[in-house]
Amino acid sequence: MEFGLVHLTDPRLAGFVAESRAFYARRVAGRGPSSPEELRAMRAMATAPAPSYPPAVVEVVCTGGRSAPVRIHMPASGEVAGVFLEIHGGGFYLGSAAGSDVRNRNLADALGLAVVSVDYRLAPEHPWPAAPDDCETAALWLADHAEHRFGTTKLSIGGFSAGATLAMTALLRLRDRGITAYGSAVLQFGTYDLSAQTPAGRLIADEYFLDAYAGSVEDRTHPDLSPIYADVTGLPPVLVVVGADDVLLEDNLAMAVRLSAAGVDVNLRIYPASPHGFTGHATPMARAAMDDIESWLHRHLQLQCGSTG
Repeated sequence: MEFGLVHLTDPRLAGFVAESRAFYARRVAGRGPSSPEELRAMRAMATAPAPSYPPAVVEVVCTGGRSAPVRIHMPASGEVAGVFLEIHGGGFYLGSAAGSDVRNRNLADALGLAVVSVDYRLAPEHPWPAAPDDCETAALWLADHAEHRFGTTKLSIGGFSAGATLAMTALLRLRDRGITAYGSAVLQFGTYDLSAQTPAGRLIADEYFLDAYAGSVEDRTHPDLSPIYADVTGLPPVLVVVGADDVLLEDNLAMAVRLSAAGVDVNLRIYPASPHGFTGHATPMARAAMDDIESWLHRHLQLQCGSTG
């Protein structure tokens, strides 16, 4: 891993900066809810997610006495080169796996992947550890059943925002079980300090989602809640994607440094003129980031050993 912004920001992205800044100048920045009442109001105002074609297969997967609902997108080609376990964002309190249908359908067809998305339980009705339990359940199910179900053992995991946090937590839980089935991870602008004790964590200390997700936990530095405090040794290669204007930039820098110091193969990519959630926006910068993610993921799935149907 190389340090210094000269290396962390790709010069080819400079041509997209002006258009990105113009896009965000016209777009009112969103903010999270400040109370349970605002949270419920935001949910009520949320629009139905765009459908994908063909639609996802919806089912409930079970392992170890636990179950979790998932949505599965198979590649249009019918040949599966690997499986990507996707975890949606939404601050742990909003969103659904269906909200990722279009994005996941595009990924499935672009790389020939089966994409499995977890509909984990949301806070505050289901605070930690409900969401990571559901994500772990889906991850374990794939580790056990991917070869029989999809004809391959090439697995990767990833998510955006809260989903990146949950992907990291799932990787750590599997590592602690001695499971190394996942050969790579793609983490888009996750939040890794929910205790608000690190300099990066203090930037979001007043966000209500922290209380909603953590619930009654007294020590929010628990590694399963705030992965920045975890022992991150023994993890697979990780791609970290974040915007230069993201309030979580420092959090992602800190996680990337911790991963690198632990000997993990980490690729940190910072995209200029880009706020939180930028990969879901209609900008050339977002398209460049998604192209980078697809290229990185394709390369690392090819490097993995495993059968392919």
